[in-house]
Amino acid sequence: QVQLVESGGGSVQAGGSLRLSCAPSGRTFSNYAMGWFRQAPGKEREFVAYISRIGWNRYYADSVKGRFTISRDNAKMTVYLQMSSLKPEDTAIYYCAAVNADGARFLISDYDYWGQGTQVTVSS
Repeated sequence: QVQLVESGGGSVQAGGSLRLSCAPSGRTFSNYAMGWFRQAPGKEREFVAYISRIGWNRYYADSVKGRFTISRDNAKMTVYLQMSSLKPEDTAIYYCAAVNADGARFLISDYDYWGQGTQVTVSS
């Protein structure tokens, strides 16, 4: 069983930055490709970013491309989501997810493990 714990959420003004972290436990981190999703109030959970097991492949939702960067440090067993130029529409609960496989993963059903989420609020 993999347990995922997100941190780094908070409140920020539009144009600001935040960095989210996700630290899995219970298994070898480098075996897992990682993803970030988000869910805004009244909306479905949506894909944000993906990173492969050793970080060679990364994919982003069009809405965050050029503003968000996903990265991972396998030695520290942590995946990050650096968010810049934040907009009010980025307000959501952000979730970290893990899958014991490689290859691009964009769907909620692609992932085996989920964190509890961390709130990001962007004010105008």
